[in-house]
Amino acid sequence: MSKIYLIRHGQAGTRNCYDTLSDLGRRQARLAGEYFVRSGIRFDAAYSGALTRQRQTADEVLSAYSDAGVAVPELTVDPGWNEFDLDHVYSQLAPILCEEDAAFRHEFETMRADLLAAGEQHDAAVHRRWTPSDLKIVQAWIKGHPRYDGETWLAFHDRIAARRTALAATADPTDDHNIAIFTSATPIGIWAALSMDVEDYRAMRLAGVLLNASISVMRLRADQLRLHAFNGVPHLDPALCTYR
Repeated sequence: MSKIYLIRHGQAGTRNCYDTLSDLGRRQARLAGEYFVRSGIRFDAAYSGALTRQRQTADEVLSAYSDAGVAVPELTVDPGWNEFDLDHVYSQLAPILCEEDAAFRHEFETMRADLLAAGEQHDAAVHRRWTPSDLKIVQAWIKGHPRYDGETWLAFHDRIAARRTALAATADPTDDHNIAIFTSATPIGIWAALSMDVEDYRAMRLAGVLLNASISVMRLRADQLRLHAFNGVPHLDPALCTYR
């Protein structure tokens, strides 16, 4: 039975450049790698989504092994582990919801004004918190707004769930392998939900509490997925903990 370490990416950049790690995000990821090395955890395989912030997190973690003189597996990049495309969801649905919902239009315009005022001020609240317009637009996407033509919530959920089948198919049930997967909050939330036989939007509630560079651990074999640890940050001081 394989032990899966699902590692969320470190803190990302600002809204204008979200798909990259901030300096703090790189530090969080590096500390995760040093924790793994110090704890004697060795990986037999390592996977990452194709997003920049996911691959940068993998690079920081795996470089901690290399710098310590410990062998690490070659990273396999699998776009199946990508987060859903919030930028595309916004570009498609924000104009539509502004037409349909005056309250959303006000909240969206407030967010845009806050974004303009914040500029690249890294710690500005607009860059680090979900706003009311964020929540409403994601809810519209999950519900399947009829005018949205990108990857749906159901298609995204199926894509992430399919990674379980793909990994189980390559795993030897007689071996005890450690596998690192560098991904994002919602894929981890979906896997945690699947381990509890929850296969709907409630996975978003689990995704919403995940810290940057957190570690969730599961055991996987062909017919079974078990959650052993969720959202752990033993490598981070409280002052280094962030959500976005």
